[in-house]
Amino acid sequence: MKIAALETLHADGGGRAFDFLKVTTDDGIVGWSEYNESFGGLGVTQVIQRLAPSLIGKDPRAIEALVAYMQAVRRVGAGGVIQQAIGAIENALVDIKAKALGIPVYELLGGPIRQTIRLYWSHCGTYRVGPRAAALGVKEIRGLDDIVEQGKEVVAKGYTALKTNLILFDGNNPRGHVPGFARGESFPELNADRNFLRSIKEQLAAFREGTGPDIDILVDLNFNYKTEGYLKMARAMEEFDLFWMEMDMRYPEGMRYVRESTTIPIASCETLYTRREFRSYFEHGSMDVAIVDVPYNGILESMKIASMADAYEVNVAPHNFYSPLATTISAHFAAAVPNLRIMEIDPDVVPWYYDLTTATPNIQNGHLTVPSGPGWGLDVNEETVRAHPAK
Repeated sequence: MKIAALETLHADGGGRAFDFLKVTTDDGIVGWSEYNESFGGLGVTQVIQRLAPSLIGKDPRAIEALVAYMQAVRRVGAGGVIQQAIGAIENALVDIKAKALGIPVYELLGGPIRQTIRLYWSHCGTYRVGPRAAALGVKEIRGLDDIVEQGKEVVAKGYTALKTNLILFDGNNPRGHVPGFARGESFPELNADRNFLRSIKEQLAAFREGTGPDIDILVDLNFNYKTEGYLKMARAMEEFDLFWMEMDMRYPEGMRYVRESTTIPIASCETLYTRREFRSYFEHGSMDVAIVDVPYNGILESMKIASMADAYEVNVAPHNFYSPLATTISAHFAAAVPNLRIMEIDPDVVPWYYDLTTATPNIQNGHLTVPSGPGWGLDVNEETVRAHPAK
């Protein structure tokens, strides 16, 4: 068996794109994976295209050897966009190998520990602010009353946990607060001013009113503050008994300081690549939950990160804000790791979202059942992708 071709495809995701990699072998087996170029990963497609010629004619089943080769020839630019390209190729090769053996991917990872995975509704409220709501076909959020109603919707649809981001309400002009990505007030100084502290408390109170007392609430603060700001936000939110506060910073000692200074569990590391970047955060005791992006890292490297986390008594959670393909890829990871906490998913999606793949992930009562077919258990529906080209 030899690698015959690599091809990238791109679909409109409503304010973003879904990016897919198709690897075909000379005997007709197709391996699929997903990556993300529209959110910080500009150039991943070009890196895949530059790596492709060196892979043509190679045995796709020698995954570790091929990954080691790609990392070596791109060592000077290790991490970031380079690793995202390598991770995409790795995942497609894993799909090929499992299909060739006629087994689900999780069997390559040691077999499933669990068949169902608890999910949390991610970007709850966030995606309904501004023009994205219309693209997704959902009701636009205008005020705190709409937050209450979405909390009720989470319960009605069977989810037991939700994660939100800070939304600022200014009359009839609500907006997301993401200065860490150069959108919103407080960029580039990244301070947590009083109005942000007040806003997050009002938002969490509204969600709690809508959900009632039994739904777990998570808050994602991204890269939006410095150490002082994260600590201020944490202390403002402690009364809401959060499942976790998610934060990102490139300073593991500072993250540990925040963790030790609040009662809220800390989750982080969704933008880190490979064991080498995670290591210092584990050594410093920086977080309670390590968030691992399986498309970025590749599923085999993600399993190694999870094993390292387990040695430090840290649980893991997949970073998953992609299409149904990546949801399924992350589900195989979540099925096989012993130290799983919970899994992310975005229920607010474009109308053709579940047509992008040949099967629909089985989600009931806020839990995902891992598919049992060969490989990932589903493929990309190329007809749908081509009918909705990325904008």
